[in-house]
Amino acid sequence: MAASYHTRSNSFPTRSHPLTSDVEEKLRRLRYSQAASTTLSSSIAHESNGLQDLHDSVDKMLQLPHVQQALAQGQHKKWVDDLLNGSLRILETSSIAQNALLQIKESTQGLQSVLRRRGGDEIELATEVKKYIASRKAVKKEVHKALANLKGMGNKCSSLINEEHVSVLKEVEAVTLAAFGSLLSFISGSGIPSKLSGFVLASKLIRPKRIACEEVKTEMNEFQKVDAALTLKSVNTVYLQNQLKELESSIQDLEEGLESLSRRLIKARVSFLNILNN
Repeated sequence: MAASYHTRSNSFPTRSHPLTSDVEEKLRRLRYSQAASTTLSSSIAHESNGLQDLHDSVDKMLQLPHVQQALAQGQHKKWVDDLLNGSLRILETSSIAQNALLQIKESTQGLQSVLRRRGGDEIELATEVKKYIASRKAVKKEVHKALANLKGMGNKCSSLINEEHVSVLKEVEAVTLAAFGSLLSFISGSGIPSKLSGFVLASKLIRPKRIACEEVKTEMNEFQKVDAALTLKSVNTVYLQNQLKELESSIQDLEEGLESLSRRLIKARVSFLNILNN
């Protein structure tokens, strides 16, 4: 999901502290990455790593005395308060993403458990499949609601700001919002119609050694592959087991990335609170 939020039209000052320049450079890289992002897990992982690096640099910048003094000035405190509120909304969005991943992981493990048991019959498998589909439906509903809220947040980040550090921090907020938009879309499996994904998957199962459909160029991520596999009339259990393993691995990576990022977001929020209270 490309970043669509802009906090200022003027260019960055030419003489910035090295740490501020580092944040600016990482912002530039992330914006470029988001503009070229895809729905594949490798793209999401790359964006997550970049986001963590960005917030590491932001934390260092916020410890600079001249940055704290600038942000603590009376005319800028309202922006710091706005950044503080933004950090809370981002943390809430992170919590939604983490809960969604946990719910899907539990459903995935339930399916895997049935498939691993050789004595598991078709009725038991069908029951677990229904549970998974119901869980995914509930997750998608919450994710789509969060995505709608993210769009509303983005619209509030468009005011032009003259103070350098506030402007940089608002851009960090905007890029972070865009990254969470990409992540939530990834989790929900947005971007490929269910009927088309089922067709692509069925083609792969029928003709695994050939390119089944030249005109279909869309790649599916791990969530979409499992969703598509479960829409087929006849479930290929071997293929499904493999896709569930890949999905579980992807979820594990996403959970670790979110946990690490959340720690950085909390540190930034504490810094904003300290600046407001001083």
